[in-house]
Amino acid sequence: MINWILILELGVIATIFAGLPLVYLWSRPKYDFFQKLNWLLVFITFDLIVFGAFTRLTDSGLGCPDWPGCYGTSNPWQASGEIQVAETSLPTGPVTLLKAWIEMVHRYLAMTVGALIVTQVFMSLRQINLIGKRPLLGSLLLFILVSLQGAFGAWTVTLRLQPIIVTMHLIFALVLLASLTAFAQQAYSNIGDQSPMLRNRPLSAKLLIFGSFVLAMQIFLGAWVSTNYAVLSCPNFPKCLDSLWPVTDWVNGFALWRELGRNTLGDFISPEALQTIHWAHRVFSIVALAFLSFIAWQGIYLGRLLSPGLLYWSRILLSLALIQIFTGIANIVFQWPLFVAVMHTGGAALLVICMVRIGYWASWQSPVQIKAMALT
Repeated sequence: MINWILILELGVIATIFAGLPLVYLWSRPKYDFFQKLNWLLVFITFDLIVFGAFTRLTDSGLGCPDWPGCYGTSNPWQASGEIQVAETSLPTGPVTLLKAWIEMVHRYLAMTVGALIVTQVFMSLRQINLIGKRPLLGSLLLFILVSLQGAFGAWTVTLRLQPIIVTMHLIFALVLLASLTAFAQQAYSNIGDQSPMLRNRPLSAKLLIFGSFVLAMQIFLGAWVSTNYAVLSCPNFPKCLDSLWPVTDWVNGFALWRELGRNTLGDFISPEALQTIHWAHRVFSIVALAFLSFIAWQGIYLGRLLSPGLLYWSRILLSLALIQIFTGIANIVFQWPLFVAVMHTGGAALLVICMVRIGYWASWQSPVQIKAMALT
């Protein structure tokens, strides 16, 4: 049975959370409101991903074990009695008042993103005669993505933190972030459908797509490590348990559909399987660093000749890739400190934004044509 009072209360909360940044945007008339809203969505979605990592790493994902509310209410204050009973009966479990608030703030941020995307759809529909149909179609696609992301958020709770669901929840959040960034960096003017065209697109789109695939694989492996709590299964660096190639169990380590902490047979997952999960992410990080560094080097070289913007973002890409390696090592050496672990997830999100931004200077021309463009 649908609890309409709960839905109404959550709707009011989402309206308030979304209304505050909208009021701020209205007070900044220097730039086009629609464009400002698009970049605001990128910023808040990035914050949502980082706070989602904080929620997961503090074991707050089941702080409210139902969805979309907290024990049938819109906030932990109203559910304080139920939370106290649950905390008393399971003193070492995931339920505390603080964890309930962490989980609900994460949901409030998610509802804010959803409400702002709905606003984006209505704005693009209202201005369709000025900016064309493309922004409307893009906004509708973003609405579909955020709805899918909301579904995975619900399944994360109802399926009790099942690793593949939690992993895909993060992956779809990053897909949404990439889509929002690509949408925001388009030029939507108020003088018709005539967007300014970028003259120099010297970077190879094929190279960038392949690099994006490598980055996506590495992010999936990293999310799989985090959602299976396998970070400390190899507690030393550079070796894993004093071995350059530890004992592995690929079948159980990468069996996707299973409960948290269990294998497909329902038994506790083996240390070897967790080592495999960790080791795969660590080894593939070398591949990811090599490809991202090569893309950054290409961008820096071509950017110096043709485009300051490409040069700027390529330098950021290289810096972020190196920082990701550093925070990944720090997670092992310092035994998974919360701040560094959250930074590692935030770094992955920034890499996604950076790759999309660099894509603004990519084209499908052949390497010979690109080189000729750089030399002329």
